[in-house]
Amino acid sequence: MPNQATPLPTEAPPATGEPAIRLRGLRKEFGPVRAVDGVDLDIGAGEFFAMLGPSGSGKTTVLRTIAGFELPTAGTVELAGADVTHLPPFRRDVNTVFQDYALFPHMTAGQNVEYGLRVKRVPKARRRERALEALDTVRLAGYAGRSPAQLSGGQRQRVALARALVNRPKVLLLDEPLGALDLKLRLDMQTELKQIQRDVGITFVFVTHDQDEALTMSDRIAVFNAGRIEQVGTPREVYERPRSAFVAGFVGTSNLLSGRAAEAVLGRPGVFSIRPEKIRLDGDLGREAPDGEIAATGTVANSVYAGATVRYEVALDAGGQLAVLVPNHTDQGFRAAGRVRLTWRKEHGFRVPEAT
Repeated sequence: MPNQATPLPTEAPPATGEPAIRLRGLRKEFGPVRAVDGVDLDIGAGEFFAMLGPSGSGKTTVLRTIAGFELPTAGTVELAGADVTHLPPFRRDVNTVFQDYALFPHMTAGQNVEYGLRVKRVPKARRRERALEALDTVRLAGYAGRSPAQLSGGQRQRVALARALVNRPKVLLLDEPLGALDLKLRLDMQTELKQIQRDVGITFVFVTHDQDEALTMSDRIAVFNAGRIEQVGTPREVYERPRSAFVAGFVGTSNLLSGRAAEAVLGRPGVFSIRPEKIRLDGDLGREAPDGEIAATGTVANSVYAGATVRYEVALDAGGQLAVLVPNHTDQGFRAAGRVRLTWRKEHGFRVPEAT
């Protein structure tokens, strides 16, 4: 198996400067349920874009609407500047990879990859050549003759990816394709998928409910909640500067200080977020915080050893509770009911808009 994949040939992006995908006023209703509620979104050509949110947040419905599997109740879908809102899936320059891979068990890996080209009546020699190119791109050179039963879960996922890429779509849609894999393989495939996307240079739109996947793989993330987009930004922007309490709580692990606790600790009202890895713990309750830092005292309510880190839950004297992640090499072994001081830099605590 080669270390470097052969890039799959792709057509040049349109010269119009239009985004690969543009959604405007997108709404989808299933009877009384409004699954998507007024989504506006631009996804650039060549982006690895994640749609992140809990089950029922609308992200998969948006993906299916882009693919043409669902027609919107209102709004428009454009691909490279062309309105495709009412076009069937086969007339849209997109392909979709699903969580269950949907490989034909009676066909070899190569035949599975060739299938779409066969339907399009591409000559046999040419479709064989393109299928081998696609398998090489996903690091499966030499696997064309194997059946799906002879492949691991990660290899089957890559065959499904090759089958989608062989048609050279402008946009590849991925609906939680790593969800059926075990943790180690899922982590390996995150790296593989991102590298494959760089190799082929096309737009990937990835639906997931896994925050770590979205943060690890994406150029930008749209966080969905109740059919709407709460925030769009780079992984760093979404993680470090969430624009709502929902985003702060859903993306990673966050702490929220509000009400009297916020006034007592920070000296002002509002809702504030502090990421648990930004907080330090020590047992010196009497020492004042240095300039530029915030300090609070509290009691350890619980601790959980997680290998590389220890997670503490600390009940603040001022009210409320904060989680703290401590690298295990700096952990001082605080016990439940132990008294501790928490400190963090002022810029690591930031205000988030309150729900209206």
